[in-house]
Amino acid sequence: MENVTQIVQHVRQAHWRVQRQWIGLFLLGLVAAAMVAGIYLNITVRATLAGREIIYLQNHLIDDQRANSDQETILAGLTSVESMQSRAEAMGFKPIDSGTITYIVVPGYVPQTSVDMSQPGADSQGQSQKPVLLPAYTKSLFDWITRTLVTSTSVGGQP
Repeated sequence: MENVTQIVQHVRQAHWRVQRQWIGLFLLGLVAAAMVAGIYLNITVRATLAGREIIYLQNHLIDDQRANSDQETILAGLTSVESMQSRAEAMGFKPIDSGTITYIVVPGYVPQTSVDMSQPGADSQGQSQKPVLLPAYTKSLFDWITRTLVTSTSVGGQP
């Protein structure tokens, strides 16, 4: 009985230990909540930075597309018929009529041949030729397995 009394006395005397445990648990919860908040904040900041970078790249892409369109417009103006004619006249060229054209025959000149758009495998008369396949490529996998099994069983002594 004396042991029980001593234990009760120690518990009563160590009431501050229980308070310290509660304070420790509260601080542990507070640290855990702060860590979760810190991780959440870190993820949010990264997502925001990625979003801003995407917006920056999209704006840069739009600016490049505008600059490209501007250059295409300038090129279209420079290659227009009126612009080309005025520049040609400024360089000394003049329009020509069909009566003043002189054609020159160049001996040995062979003009380019036209592109052959016929079907592949067709000969010069337009008849299609049959493709040549080796006999090894005309058998199916099933035929090969059957032939291999038949030859292996006949070699083994059984027909």
